[in-house]
Amino acid sequence: MRFSYSVSVILFFITFSVKGSESQWIDLFNGKDLSNWQVKFTGFPLGDNFRDTFLVEDGFLKVSYDNWPKFDGEFGHLFTKNAYSNYRLRVEYRFVGDQVEGGPLWAYRNNGMMLHSQSPETMALNQEFPVSIEAQMLGGQGEGPRPNGNVCTPGTNMVMEGFLVTQHCTNSTSKTYPGDEWVTLEIEVLGSEKITHFLNNEAVLMYEDIQFDPDDEDAKKLVERDNDLLLDHGHIAIQAETAPIEFRKIQILPL
Repeated sequence: MRFSYSVSVILFFITFSVKGSESQWIDLFNGKDLSNWQVKFTGFPLGDNFRDTFLVEDGFLKVSYDNWPKFDGEFGHLFTKNAYSNYRLRVEYRFVGDQVEGGPLWAYRNNGMMLHSQSPETMALNQEFPVSIEAQMLGGQGEGPRPNGNVCTPGTNMVMEGFLVTQHCTNSTSKTYPGDEWVTLEIEVLGSEKITHFLNNEAVLMYEDIQFDPDDEDAKKLVERDNDLLLDHGHIAIQAETAPIEFRKIQILPL
């Protein structure tokens, strides 16, 4: 589903402003190592960096498939150790190289920043994706449009224009970014109240009332634990979905 014209117009006229000086931004990625991050792969215990997929090299945080002969459902996520609620997240990334053999078509040049994510400690051993809201990063496939900065909802729902959205992914108003170029994704997160996506300083998507999906088996456990349907905080996680990608900057600005 694409945004309606009215919301597209609203987003077009949103003025992009950085709240706070550059000195107030905090580096989640220090450019040296994966300290302050935790790894979880489907089918593997917490902390097992399967096939050394997440690594730091030449100052970049990389999702690398150099050691993978083939993909067989081993989705991975790299989690911040801390949880967050109100903040701006700024990410500079680019897709590089070829998708690993066996990767699904939809995962071609596909990654995401998982927001308000459950902690990796609470994930089941074979759980593929953490319950979270995903700010999706997509590169073009060579032919046809492929919007970037979309939202996907593993175990969650949201509200747009006053209506509850239960479908898994919703496209932004973004143009297609071909890939192999540096892109800046910035996300303003205001608890469960509102999340806005920006690509290269342009607002492309906005949604509200972030909440657990009560029909999702993984989310049900978290609803019972928190006794609350609204989702207003959580970890931030980077995906490993078969597409090689590099990050040169991952920063957070508390609000």
